[in-house]
Amino acid sequence: MIKKTALCSIMVLVLALVIPFALSARDVDPIVSTDWLEKNLTNPKVTVIDIRKVEEYKEGHIPNAINVIYGSWAVMKAGIRNELPPTDDLFDLIGSAGIGADSIVVVVGKADNLPNRTDVSRVAWTLKYAGIQNVAILDGGYDKWLVEKKAVSREAFKAKSKSYQEKANENLFVKKDYVKNNIGKVIIVDVREPEFFEGKKKLDFVAKTGRIKGALNLPTSKAFKNDGTYKSKDELAALVAGVIGKDTSKEIIVYCDTGKVCTAWAYVMTEILGYKNVKDYDGSTEEWMKDPNAPIEP
Repeated sequence: MIKKTALCSIMVLVLALVIPFALSARDVDPIVSTDWLEKNLTNPKVTVIDIRKVEEYKEGHIPNAINVIYGSWAVMKAGIRNELPPTDDLFDLIGSAGIGADSIVVVVGKADNLPNRTDVSRVAWTLKYAGIQNVAILDGGYDKWLVEKKAVSREAFKAKSKSYQEKANENLFVKKDYVKNNIGKVIIVDVREPEFFEGKKKLDFVAKTGRIKGALNLPTSKAFKNDGTYKSKDELAALVAGVIGKDTSKEIIVYCDTGKVCTAWAYVMTEILGYKNVKDYDGSTEEWMKDPNAPIEP
C-alpha cells in the first residue's frame, strides 16, 4: 500500500508537470460555433471583431461586436496587396479595439464566398502575428448567425482603448528572398485552384502565369463546406496529409496571389492540426511573378 506521504508527493509531482501545459493552453478553440459565441457574449474577456464594411455593420451585427474593417488589417504596400501594416500601427489598431494580450478575440466576417472567408483567416493570422494567443474564427461567420436567427444589434459598440505592446511573431511571415533561398529545402504549398497552379489562368494583377518552382497544390476551397463552415478536423487532416504528409515538424511555406487566401490553411495547419512551422509568403504570386529571376514552373 502507498503511504499517504508518498501519495501526496506523487500528486504534487503530477501537478507540477501538468500545470505549465495547462497555463500555456488556449482558452478558446481556434474555430468556435455560433452557439459558443452566443453563450459567451457577456464574458468580459471576449472581444468580437466584425471585419465587414461599415455599412454592413450598421445594418446589423452581433451584439457588442466592434467594427474594424478588413482594410485596416491588410494594406497596400509598394504596389503589393494585403500586406501587414507597420507594427506600431497594428498595435495601435489592436489597442483601440480594446484588445489586450489576455483577450479572447473572435473574428467575424462573411462566409458567402472564398475571398470573404479568407478575409477572416487573414485577420486571425495577423492577430497571431501580433502576439494574441487566444484568437478564434466564428465558423460560418455572420451569415450563419443570421440563418440561426440569433440576436442582432444595430447599435455601434465602442471599445475602451488599451495600450497594446507585445512582441510580434516574425516567424509567421516570410519575404521573397527567404522563399528563393529555401526552394528545395522546405515544403512550398500553393493554395490556388488547379487551373491557376497549372498555369492555365491568372488574376489580372499577377504579371504572368505559373507557380513557384517545386510548389505542391492544396486549394483553399477544399477546407470549407458549401455553407462556409470548415470541414471536420479529420477531413482537414486527411487533405493536408495527402499533400504534405503527417510530419508536423517540417517547415512549410504557403502562398496564394496576395498572401490572404493561404492563411486559411496556415491557420488550420497551425491551430487545429498541430503543424509547428508554417509561414505565409505575404507577397505571393503578385510579387513573385514581377521578378524575372524568381524561379517558376511550368
